[in-house]
Amino acid sequence: MLSNRIFRFLKRKVVLAVLFTLSFFYCLLHWLPENEEAMSDDNMIPPLNLPSQSFKWHTSWEKTNHSNSKLSSCRNSVQGKVLIADDKGFVCSRHDVLSNGCCNMDSPTTSRYSCDSCHDNSCCSIYEYCISCCLQPEKRQLLMKILGKASETFNILFASITDHFELCLTKCRTSSQSVQHENSYTDPKSKHCYGESPPAAQLGTS
Repeated sequence: MLSNRIFRFLKRKVVLAVLFTLSFFYCLLHWLPENEEAMSDDNMIPPLNLPSQSFKWHTSWEKTNHSNSKLSSCRNSVQGKVLIADDKGFVCSRHDVLSNGCCNMDSPTTSRYSCDSCHDNSCCSIYEYCISCCLQPEKRQLLMKILGKASETFNILFASITDHFELCLTKCRTSSQSVQHENSYTDPKSKHCYGESPPAAQLGTS
């Protein structure tokens, strides 16, 4: 009787040990591929970080007939003493800004998507022209590329931006790329940049 009990006890232990071993290897085989997949995901190039899912890009639908522009309202760059850029891509003299915030398209000095004072490196000497040039629908790919390469600090900043106009306002403010040393610009004449290339250093300046 005693030997039978011992045999049954040992048999039960062996079964439990086999079950435990099988369970261990089963978990191990399922865990390793998931871990490898997670490691490979960490090494992948991070996806493009757009400010938000509802981000609105500027389009050229606004061939802007006059009746529509008079009914709608515009945001604009506000602070310019001489020039103002609105969110339709127009630049005009401050005295040509209508009560709805839009540039007066009837004025002969009003222009759209103007890159006056801007260079091939996407840096401009005049803030309002930088905004207008940046709002060109063709600049979308360039701006998406910049957003994709943005540092963590700039991603936090861009997270509060909801559309193309706000992005251009932010990018065209004095860029860190245009600063050579503290309080010293790489090119003092072209310090407003919407692109990713810093302005060329000016020789012979201190």
